Amino acid sequence: MKALLLIDIQNGFCPGGNLPVPHGDEVVPVANRLIEDGGYNVIVASQDWHPENHGSFASQHPGKKPFDMGELSGKPQVMWPDHCVQETPDAEFHPDLNIEAVDYIQQKGENPAVDSYSAFRDNDQAALTGLAGYLKAQLVTELDICGLATDYCVKYSALDAVDMLPGVKVCFIEDASRGIDPEGVKAAIAEMKAKGIGIISSKDVLAD
Repeated sequence: MKALLLIDIQNGFCPGGNLPVPHGDEVVPVANRLIEDGGYNVIVASQDWHPENHGSFASQHPGKKPFDMGELSGKPQVMWPDHCVQETPDAEFHPDLNIEAVDYIQQKGENPAVDSYSAFRDNDQAALTGLAGYLKAQLVTELDICGLATDYCVKYSALDAVDMLPGVKVCFIEDASRGIDPEGVKAAIAEMKAKGIGIISSKDVLAD
């Protein structure tokens, strides 16, 4: 069984959102082609879903500005702008994304005391989202991952997929993803390669 995992293709991470990834909206048409013609048995989408008092928000730390380094629950933490707050337009999926074709939505980042880049577990790696269990129940053997942002939520989701889904072939679809920082993207791709994750393009999938 082959699955596609779309990471956080939400208004908040696209131009006009509260934490826009440069050219983030460019992944939407590629994702839609993959959904329609990629031959996937299961389509999953993750959704950043923060309470308004989330501890990763700079607004919760007097004197901190977005993108400053700070601390959350005793660990280093990037201070983000308020983004993807539950039940706000910023947290909604991009309006052009074919969300009706998605079989399962995994919300994440709901605990105000810990951030959650990965779709599989919180950053402290203690609390699981349940996504690994869902994919195991679907008997998934191949998992392709793409979305926003390459150097954060996509990377951590891909690395966790390798750890939490033993025996599953994990690939990262480069042209269906965008990152925040070019150097961060290079480092993320190198880290994924080192973990045995395949680096592919949508053409590789659609040509099958």
